[in-house]
Amino acid sequence: MKVLLLKDPKDKESGPDPYVKELGLYGFEATLIPVLSFEFVSLEDLFEKLSHPERYRGLVFTSPRALEAIKICLRENSKNETWSKALKQQWNTKPTYVVGKATASLVEEIGLSPQGEKSGNAEKLAEYICSREKPRSSSLLFPCGALKREVLPTALKEKGIPLESLTVYQTAQHEHLQQSLSSYFSQQGIPASIVFFSPSGVKFCLQHIQKLSGDSANHIKFAAIGPTTAEAMEAAGIPVSCTAESPTPQDLTAGLQKALHPQNCILSD
Repeated sequence: MKVLLLKDPKDKESGPDPYVKELGLYGFEATLIPVLSFEFVSLEDLFEKLSHPERYRGLVFTSPRALEAIKICLRENSKNETWSKALKQQWNTKPTYVVGKATASLVEEIGLSPQGEKSGNAEKLAEYICSREKPRSSSLLFPCGALKREVLPTALKEKGIPLESLTVYQTAQHEHLQQSLSSYFSQQGIPASIVFFSPSGVKFCLQHIQKLSGDSANHIKFAAIGPTTAEAMEAAGIPVSCTAESPTPQDLTAGLQKALHPQNCILSD
């Protein structure tokens, strides 16, 4: 049973993408198609702010890309040395709030200890932060993307918790997206399910998918990695067959199993 995952492959070299691996354990044949490309910006500003942990209450990350921006900064030997010898320890005396396990894993890679990774979305992370922070004079530093939603900043502002946002990456459509989708549908046919991983993915992919699938679109089970993506799908008129309880391979697989009822289907090679 074929599943099309509209996401980038895992960046690490430590084996297959966890979503492909987990779905494979349950008889799903998953294929990844990268949807987005990213341009990192304001990296000097980012490191300047990271160089002054005394100015901030802590850090907030809602995207793995924000951690990628930091890792790019740390590729310079001098900056990496400064981070390792002093800055990392200073930031570790402060909270580092994250929205999910993927982001938490990247936070650990740069030597920090994440909190809130079970939140799963910006709304729940905002609640988590508000339950632990009091109105203060110092801000939480929030490296983010140009397309960030205002849910978290608004929720913190309402509670009087200062948040300093810094745009460190911009999002665009992957240059090979249309070609990759066309190749998939011509070679693999219509998948049993298509999973969207971001509102941007809905924006960039929907028109191509509708054109390629034609009348067969009614037979596809569309899935969302989380409630924010599900909202974008619904707004675009896509029926959402399942939304993962949290953005993990295990929860997505469980949701797809329920939506597709694979026990009633004949799996073919």
